Amino acid sequence: MAALFGSRVRRLRTAAGMTQADLGRRTHVVSTRITQIERASGAKPTLELARALDHALSADGLLVDLWPYVYRETFPDWSRAFMAYSARAVEIRQYAAHVVPGLLQTEGYARALLSVGRSLRDSVHLEERLHARMARQERLKSPQRPALWVVLDEAVLLRPIGGRMVMREQLGFLVAAAESASVTVQVLPFDQGAHDSLGGSMTVLTLPGGEEVAYLEGADYGRLIEEPADVERHSAVYSRLRAVALPPNMSLDMVRSAMEGSHRGVSVPSRAERRRLAQQQLQQPGGRRLRRGGGRLSGGGAGA
Repeated sequence: MAALFGSRVRRLRTAAGMTQADLGRRTHVVSTRITQIERASGAKPTLELARALDHALSADGLLVDLWPYVYRETFPDWSRAFMAYSARAVEIRQYAAHVVPGLLQTEGYARALLSVGRSLRDSVHLEERLHARMARQERLKSPQRPALWVVLDEAVLLRPIGGRMVMREQLGFLVAAAESASVTVQVLPFDQGAHDSLGGSMTVLTLPGGEEVAYLEGADYGRLIEEPADVERHSAVYSRLRAVALPPNMSLDMVRSAMEGSHRGVSVPSRAERRRLAQQQLQQPGGRRLRRGGGRLSGGGAGA
């Protein structure tokens, strides 16, 4: 796919009567970078560069559309279909059992996380994965950004990925991201005990036509679920997790406390209190959406 991308750039450049130096000036890179892209050698183009090339060559979105496939070999087979669906989703609901989801990771946190794992080949592979992960976050800055609702297991706040400073920056980023109207963060405390998604992470995606897919993920496996009845069951599990998690404002207080190293100083409602609130929430007709401040349900789709 990198070779196909490069050949398209070369063909479009030639048709436009540009030299590699001309195209480099228009995209603010050196001409040797254009040579690397056209020959599919060296580092792969970032999404930002793909957009610049697309604009400079009047490619009408072709190069941007090809870009995700350039990175397809960077990730395990089982994650590629999920990434394709995620790029189209209008709503993303995630339960994170172990680490901060990729869409909300800082570069330092992502680098530390991607540096481990059996599928990592070498340092070049690491940089490719890191570039791709950071580029996916561009969707959250666009006018067509999806509504993102994340439930974090308490363990996510306490596991110091990358060390204390990297983790502090990551927790601060979570708080800042939650200030966006399209992002909501909740924390599921340890004292909630067992639940239906214990041990693995889960994502439910809503696509533009209203259809949904679910994705289950562990350290070295992933499972995409497309059968409507199965997706509905996982969507219901997610709704229950969201209902028993701390309300958004209280969740951010817990994130801030973890960031300051005083995690246990946070006042957390008892399980009985959360169970009572969850029952009220789940009984409300059409109640899929929690208000950001209080935790009660209101009508409409999920997200903030």
